[in-house]
Amino acid sequence: MARLKDLYKSKIVPQLAKEFSHKNPMAVPRVEKVVVSMGVGKATQDKKFIEFAKSDLTLITGQFPIVAKAKMSVSNFKLRQGVEIGLKVTLRGVRMYEFMDRLINLAIPRVRDFRGLDPNSFDGRGNYSMGLSEQTVFPEINPAKVEAQQGMNITFVTTAKTNEEAKRMLSLFGMPFKK
Repeated sequence: MARLKDLYKSKIVPQLAKEFSHKNPMAVPRVEKVVVSMGVGKATQDKKFIEFAKSDLTLITGQFPIVAKAKMSVSNFKLRQGVEIGLKVTLRGVRMYEFMDRLINLAIPRVRDFRGLDPNSFDGRGNYSMGLSEQTVFPEINPAKVEAQQGMNITFVTTAKTNEEAKRMLSLFGMPFKK
């Protein structure tokens, strides 16, 4: 079983139930899924960038990404309808907890000039979004083999009703929020 899943069941659930006075342990908020996405704008000029990003995202998440295509043409961006411009992966279950563990304990500490995660990036319904400016912070990626720096968006979808519950749960997982 994943280390963070054990932590959630043994320590986080009882603590959240006590803090937010949940009588039923099933009412305690949990992380439903983690969505990792990459917008690959350079793919409009050269198709190889989408392939590089696809291999990096596969290494990082352990799951093959879905390719997102442009829904409409935009002439100012030299973008045509149907062109591959992004990738996304939805992680659930054990893979989700393993990814969260690697993100919190390995990747975030490797970010340059890191001052903490923005505590205002919640959407009002308990979901948290963050961004990374480069994929080389993950230990799976060899920086010498990276063709182009590529950022990514990471969204934690939770069952929390409020931002406070979600923030408390994620901070108990070890997310380093700014004070």
